[in-house]
Formats: sequence, C-alpha cells, structure tokens
Amino acid sequence: MGCAGSSRAKADEPIKKITKPKPWKHSEPITGEQLKRMRDEFWDTAPHYGGRKEIWDALQAAAEADITLAQAIIDSAGIIVQKADLTVCYDERGAKYELPKYVLSAPTNLTRDS
Repeated sequence: MGCAGSSRAKADEPIKKITKPKPWKHSEPITGEQLKRMRDEFWDTAPHYGGRKEIWDALQAAAEADITLAQAIIDSAGIIVQKADLTVCYDERGAKYELPKYVLSAPTNLTRDS
C-alpha cells in the first residue's frame, strides 16, 4: 500500500535543472585540436556501448549547446539527469549514459594550437 502516496528520498530524485560543469584540469595540457579529436572519437563510439542512438544524439546536441538550449533538448528527449552537469543521465527505459567532462567543457589547462 501507499504506492501512489509514497515519496522518494531526495537523493534519488532526478535533477530537473542542468548546470555547467565545474572547471577541471586534464592530466596534461592539450590543444584545442586534441580536445576536438577526443570529443569526435567519444561521440563516434558512444552508441556502441549501449543505450539508444537518439538519446546519444540528444546528449551530444545538449553538450554542444548553450545551457538554455541544452535544458530544452534534455527535457524534450525525456532524459533523466542524475548529475546536474550531465555526466550521468538515464533514458526512460533506465539505460545509463555517462559523459566524460571533456565533451561538456574545455579543461583549464587547454593550450593554444600551434
């Protein structure tokens, strides 16, 4: 009993509003071109690790958009955000999608391309 009236614990609640990732530092300085290659490689291979392609596509669009548009993309795709910076998300079927920080923002130690 109590299914309809029971409430989930706050820690289990999905996050409604997304935020920009916190500043982070790569293990070694990288160039913008190296960062672009890392991102391209991740997005090319991510769907092969499970989940639905349309969710991966929505996550990529959100990762590359400004925060307002990203929120709209996440909401319209029905993506459940576990961490506000989009590093951990789920689809409506419960499949988990983990995004590395480098696809969401540039590191603080990004160097100029030579």
